[in-house]
Amino acid sequence: GAALSNARCSGTLRPMPHNHLRALLRAGKPSLGTHVISHWPSIYELVGHSGAFDYVEFLAEEAPYDLHDLDAIGRAVGLFPNMSAMIKVDAALRDFTAARAISSGFHSILFADIRTADDARAAVRCVRPETPADGGELGSKAGRAFAFGACDFEDYVQALRDVVIAVMIEKRQSLENLDDILAVPGIDMVQFGPSDFSMSVGVRQPRLVDDGVRVWEADAAVMNAERRIIETALAAGVQPRAEIKTPAQAGFYLDLGVRHFSLGTDVGILANWLRTEGGALRDELDRLA
Repeated sequence: GAALSNARCSGTLRPMPHNHLRALLRAGKPSLGTHVISHWPSIYELVGHSGAFDYVEFLAEEAPYDLHDLDAIGRAVGLFPNMSAMIKVDAALRDFTAARAISSGFHSILFADIRTADDARAAVRCVRPETPADGGELGSKAGRAFAFGACDFEDYVQALRDVVIAVMIEKRQSLENLDDILAVPGIDMVQFGPSDFSMSVGVRQPRLVDDGVRVWEADAAVMNAERRIIETALAAGVQPRAEIKTPAQAGFYLDLGVRHFSLGTDVGILANWLRTEGGALRDELDRLA
């Protein structure tokens, strides 16, 4: 289908930018993203100017924001033709948030709290076009990403087909239903959630470590679950993604066959700098007291 970057639009309005992450997945190439909790659009421009990232993920599940922020983030990411926008959505607001984010210019949706194949099918339906061929539930949206309705209709439908769908595997039930979830047509990527999974199986939550190699220490059940998810996803033709804090931590996942990563979070980077650099100077000053 035609890409929206070539959409036939009236007037001078710009169509939705090229879906870079979808293009990488189609070509079988690796991808690199980063997490951002802030809704300040200049942060997304800062990520784009680095030239290092294929997409930036807004953690809407964990952040305060309004609908104007989604439009602003979409505009900021749209400045960079080789970067896409992903949004992590809360299960309670899944359909509404996903539709508004796509209309604002997000190319990928990460769905939290997926427990069953029915949950996964519902996630797919809420972003796919409501046509007889696609069987989705998303109708015509005249948002900024689609030139407020001025774009060619077929290009709009194809854009909905191209939205990258990722799901969190982070609950005891989702691990039990893993094979069925991965078999749902339309699921492109999976992401393990160690903290939620630990809670759901009643073991100690992962503890962050700063040895530059591991992301966290956890109960053996959690570590085994992550490995099983990665291996099962690869066997099913669904791409697993790993969330890491430093490039050195990628080696473990690369050896397992993972080719998609999300590196760091804005608040985590800031918190680490405040703790280490601020703490070092605080120690110096305390010695003078």
